[in-house]
This record gives sequence, C-alpha cells and structure tokens, in this order.
Amino acid sequence: MRNPEVIVIGSGIGGLCCGGLLAKAGKRVLILEAHSKPGGAAHGFEKNGYKFESGPSLWSGIGSWPTTNPLGQVLKALNQKVDLIKYQDWNVQIPEGDYTIGVGDRRFLDQINSISGKDAMKEWENFIQVIKPIGAAANAIPLLALNQNKETVLQLLKRSKTLLTHLKSFKYLGGAFGNLVDDHLKDPFLRNWVELLCFLISGLSKDETNAAAMATLFDDWFNPDAYLEYPKGGSESIVKALLDGIYSFGGDLQLNSKVSQIIIKRNKAIGIELKNGERIFADHIVSNADIWNTIELIPKEISQKWRGKRSKTPKCKSFLHLHLGFNAEGLKDIPLHSIWVNDWSKGITAERNVVVLSIPSALDPTMSPPNKHILHGYTPANEPWERWEGLKIGSKEYERTKEERCSVFWEPIKKLVPDIEERIEVKMLGTPLTHQRFLNTKNGSYGPALSAAEGLFPGNKTPIKNLLLCGSSTFPGIGIPPVAASGAMAANTILGSKFQRDLIEELGL
Repeated sequence: MRNPEVIVIGSGIGGLCCGGLLAKAGKRVLILEAHSKPGGAAHGFEKNGYKFESGPSLWSGIGSWPTTNPLGQVLKALNQKVDLIKYQDWNVQIPEGDYTIGVGDRRFLDQINSISGKDAMKEWENFIQVIKPIGAAANAIPLLALNQNKETVLQLLKRSKTLLTHLKSFKYLGGAFGNLVDDHLKDPFLRNWVELLCFLISGLSKDETNAAAMATLFDDWFNPDAYLEYPKGGSESIVKALLDGIYSFGGDLQLNSKVSQIIIKRNKAIGIELKNGERIFADHIVSNADIWNTIELIPKEISQKWRGKRSKTPKCKSFLHLHLGFNAEGLKDIPLHSIWVNDWSKGITAERNVVVLSIPSALDPTMSPPNKHILHGYTPANEPWERWEGLKIGSKEYERTKEERCSVFWEPIKKLVPDIEERIEVKMLGTPLTHQRFLNTKNGSYGPALSAAEGLFPGNKTPIKNLLLCGSSTFPGIGIPPVAASGAMAANTILGSKFQRDLIEELGL
C-alpha cells in the first residue's frame, strides 16, 4: 500500500480488530506482520494433511447477536460471519476424579452435587447470584464505547440512567476476583475450580485476576442457555473473517515484514523501518506487539522515563506445547477439550501442574485426514523462561530437556487414548523458545503479570505523539475479548467521537 495513514505493527486479534475499524472508517491502513502467517497466537499450520492450532482453544460469544464479546461486535461491524460449531462439555481430570463438566448452570450444579454435595450446590447458587449484577454492571459499559479521549466521559453521561441501576456493583469492577471468592465460597472444590478458571483466562491467580472480566465470563458461561463455540476450520477462520473485513474496506496486510524500529521525529511517531531497511511513513502507528518488544522498537534516547517504567512490567510465565496427529480408528466420544490438574495443594500456577488438551477434529473433521485426529496440548502460562533461556534450539541438551518437560502431557492423554503411542503419525514438541520464535512474544510470555489488586492495565496512549498500543499489554488485558477490545479502543482513539458514536449506534450497543 502506498502512503498509508495508519500502520499497525502485528496481526494478532487486537491488531486486526484495530485495522478493521480503521479501514471501515475510510483510513488507509497497513498491517505489518513479521511471521509468514497472520493471526498471532490464533494462526494455524498444516503438516501431512493435519491442520494444527497454535493458540486459543476456548471461544464464545461470537456467533450470536446481540453479544457482549468485543470480538463478536467487531466482526459484526465488518459485516463478517464465522461458521461455528456449538458445544457445552469438556473433560476434566482433577484430583477428585474424572468428570464431564461444561457451561450452563444446571449441568454444572449436578457435577457440584456429585463432587461436593448439596451444601456446595447452594453455595455456588448464592455465589452466582452475587456475580450476576457485577457482570451486568460490566456489560452496561460496552468496551467499544471507551477510548482515552473525552468521548468516554460523554458515553458514561449518556448512559447515566442505566448505570445508576448498577451503582452498587461498580465498586467491584476495578478490583481482584479473589475478594468475591473469599467472601462467598468456602467449599474446597469450588474455590479450586474458580482458581483454575481465573488462571486459564488471565495466567494469574484469583487474587490477581480482574473481577469485571471474570464476572462477565461467569455471566456468559453459567446461564441456562450457555454454550461454547468452535470456529469451523480452526482459529484461523476468525483471522480470515477479520482480514476479509479489512480487505473489503480497502485495508492491507503485509507478511514477512519485521519492524526493526519506529521512526520518531520531535517526539512524534512518523513511520517505521523494516528489518530489510525499507521505510514506510504514516500519520499514526499502532503497536500490537507486547510492551517489551514495542519498547525495543523505540530509540533509546526517546521517552526514557516511560520506557524504564514499562520495561519493568512483570511477565506471566510461558508454555510447553505438544502437537500430535494420530490414527483415530475405533475411538469414540473423544472430548474436544480436556483439562488436567495434578495437585490442587501445589497451587494452580505451579510448574507443570495444569495441562490443557484440545482435539478440535473431534467436532470438526475437516481439521484432519479421514479417521485421524489432531491434538494440541499446552501448559497454560506455568513454564518458567529461566529454565530455557540458556539452551540452544537443536542442541542435545535442548532436545533432552524438551522431551523431559513435555512428558507431563502423556498422563492426561493416555486417560483419553490409552494406546496413543501406537497411533501417533505426527509429533511436535514446543517450548518457551518455540513460543517466542513463532509468536514474537518476549520470553515466550503469555503477557503482563499485572495484578488487578494493584489497578487496571495501562491504557493505549504513550508519551510519544501518534504512537498507540493495543493487545494484551494494554487495558482491558489478556484474553481474546480483551485484546479485541483494546484494538477497537485504539482505533476509536485515532478516529474520534463521531465515528465512535456512529459505530455504537450502528451496533445498537
């Protein structure tokens, strides 16, 4: 694209949502992606006919309308639909036993009764009643209605009558979810279960996870008609839909384009320089890279105080990955998702204590050859970078350590497929070094380990004029809905009040 008005660095979900809304508004937007595939963690890849997933495995709120999910709202704004497969259950392998647990209030209550009894059921029902108004309060202020301009204040004033009904719940929105859990849940299983959900969503404990995010999730997952969604064709179908929307409005994506520097003149971002030396200039730059990589793109003499402060942002831990393609003959009732917890007493964030398995071909046979399955296993943000930073990919020590650390996957997999080793046709192991290499995340981290007990994630503005941020390093935080919202909020900040008002009116938010 010649003479773009806005350059977005990175094609993760946040960058794509930002680029899509900018293009919709008529801006000439160019998205630059260092990788050969778009989507960030949401990209897929193929090997021997198997279509593997690399990142998100839990999706909801993108196939129905109205929705409170910012990603669903952006897709609607871009006139895009995704073919989705609905489901409700997942397999859980926990110290209490193996269970089928899923979304929906009644079905989960039945499982609580089988694990902890009727008193725990009542405790959970009371907890949900406490959470519902907090979730409603969070949803009363759509994230797409927010930006760092004065429009946010105007939106709040416009909604003042509605917001008054949620006044008592607003005090919980900025704090940690753990306070609510401690006040209302005493049953050990319920406390552990909520701790697990918090960790899966944020990479942090309940005492550090944002209450608004969890209340919204609970409101979505624990209602009578709740269901989860799997995008047919994998997460790259979501990416394709966002790109189709971007292209339909004249936006562009350039792959294999690693940015080496943001060009700044008189404290104003005016363009970027690629690794190959090419320079591209624009009126605004939006970085969808994580905060640590973004800082490295800024010349060291620029905004030193801000750079110093943000460079100290603590990091969540990283991941181990396992990808398998295997023979599925004779296998029945294989669950899409399985979550394994070794020992609650170790703490949910302990190394190799939690494993998530996803077998999307169990729902979507297009993801693998006939009578085959794909599997993506990962340890969610509990693998320390320090164990890997001194190792060299391909070395004997690296290969040995990789096999040893990834052995954690076999126990939960063999509960589903006892003879898995005889069925494997494709096997790939991944480490924090792999995660960093393919997803361009600093130290392979899940994102900033910013405790909700200490405040909200930073906003999208920087001290450098016309340089904005989006993605998991900015408000609202980590996870698909938050990063989609951050992209929309960055676009709103550039586009201003009229576009934002028109978008909110168009979507009926």
